[in-house]
Amino acid sequence: MSTTTVAQNDHKEAQDFMPINGTDYLELYVSNSKQAAHYYKTAFGFKSLAYKGLETGSRDFESYVVEQDKIRLVLTSPLKSGTDVGRHIDKHGDGVKVTALWVDDATYAYEEAMKRGAKSYMEPKTEKDDDGEVVTSGIYSYGEVVHIFVERKNYNGTFLPGYKKWESEYQPTSTGLKFVDHMVGNVEEGRMNFWVDFYANVMGFKQIMSFDDKDISTDYTALMSKVMSNGNGRIKFPINEPAPGMKKSQVDEYLEFYEGEGVQHIAVATDDIVNTVSDLKSRGVEFLTIPTTYYDVLTDRVGEIDEDIESLRKLGILVDRDDEGYLLQIFTKTVQARPTMFFEIIQRKGATSFGKGNFKALFEAIEREQELRGTL
Repeated sequence: MSTTTVAQNDHKEAQDFMPINGTDYLELYVSNSKQAAHYYKTAFGFKSLAYKGLETGSRDFESYVVEQDKIRLVLTSPLKSGTDVGRHIDKHGDGVKVTALWVDDATYAYEEAMKRGAKSYMEPKTEKDDDGEVVTSGIYSYGEVVHIFVERKNYNGTFLPGYKKWESEYQPTSTGLKFVDHMVGNVEEGRMNFWVDFYANVMGFKQIMSFDDKDISTDYTALMSKVMSNGNGRIKFPINEPAPGMKKSQVDEYLEFYEGEGVQHIAVATDDIVNTVSDLKSRGVEFLTIPTTYYDVLTDRVGEIDEDIESLRKLGILVDRDDEGYLLQIFTKTVQARPTMFFEIIQRKGATSFGKGNFKALFEAIEREQELRGTL
């Protein structure tokens, strides 16, 4: 068995009954939201957007919201002990708690998901301020990750009711990041198909691609993955599970240190990956490295490309081609103390796939990092 591109989900009843306009925001629970916000501004080029905390009447937690083009990150920390936010951080470390999905009708999305078997996180509620109203609702997905449906068609405020505009003199320049391309989840062995069924049956997603342990493997480790997408393709959730190997895979390592299932990486798109990665590196963002011999046969494998090969070699940017075009991608090292979440920077030039031709080089690079950590 090899890579499978799936034109239609095996779940015949799967349909796009829950239209999703895009990713509204991602909320990360972090141990120090103020410092995390500074990191994402300084290193990744986000700008200050909104704030919730003691000054706005929030007594248990504070949140800083940063923005770059269509990407919004909410960075939330507890203000006292004994909170759910603090318990989450104590167990998992810093990581994604909420994937918020922008919908036209948050009540409808919730009711449709619930009648198809979702577990409720938050019933529909309406919050108002002088700028209008927002309706939100939520359901659980894998691990402790939740999807919050956000309906903001009657709202003109900075972010959400309860937040104030975050005025900051420090607004670094953008690094060219545009939007969330996809978000990858790691689940326990044997649970991948369960969550594939969840996204198909509960949310109307379809499976668009599948990789088995022959596609995603090295001499030592392996994993399997299936990619779920909503109807318009704006939301793509690859789901990984570990496969048996001689040593501990990156998914095994993640599950051990995250202490459960969760978001492995966030892929963010750019229109100029060479300039974006050059800028990110100059700001101190660290990336996985691969042997420069990868580039010696690059054009033989992917054909002619627009970019200068030596520039890609210098930066460590990977290239792969499918029937629709090609893509360029690179992966950061983990961005918190635990070897868990990281970012992917991706530029698509027609390609709709996920870089299968780079899997071996990428996974060997991850294994080198695991070996340094003593967790391989």
